[in-house]
Amino acid sequence: MGVFIKKEFFMAKYECTIYDNFYNVRETIERGVLDSSMTASLEEESDFYYGDIRCSVRAFERYSAFGGNRLSLTVTFVGNDESVKVVAVTSGGSEAVFFKLNTLGEESFLNVFIDVLEESGFEMVSSI
Repeated sequence: MGVFIKKEFFMAKYECTIYDNFYNVRETIERGVLDSSMTASLEEESDFYYGDIRCSVRAFERYSAFGGNRLSLTVTFVGNDESVKVVAVTSGGSEAVFFKLNTLGEESFLNVFIDVLEESGFEMVSSI
């Protein structure tokens, strides 16, 4: 298939490099996140180009029944026709004022993003 991912996973952030066409990666992730939940929506988007480098930012939201609130997933894509750096960050699921409690909703939304990558056919080459 010729598609490879190098990934790093942190609590509410996921980073990977995918060796595939920029538009294919962006559209696959967009479609997968939006199809993952009836409450998922694309709230805002931005695209810009510098030479052959493209950058897109997508801000998704969905309702978390567990937390009783809305969560955000912001995905940034930077790349060209050969490879794309993708960074996904979730936020909004905590219930506390001064520190984070109950981050299950954020983790769940991030797992949706990871599932989209794994189900897309992109091949993983290394994991940290």
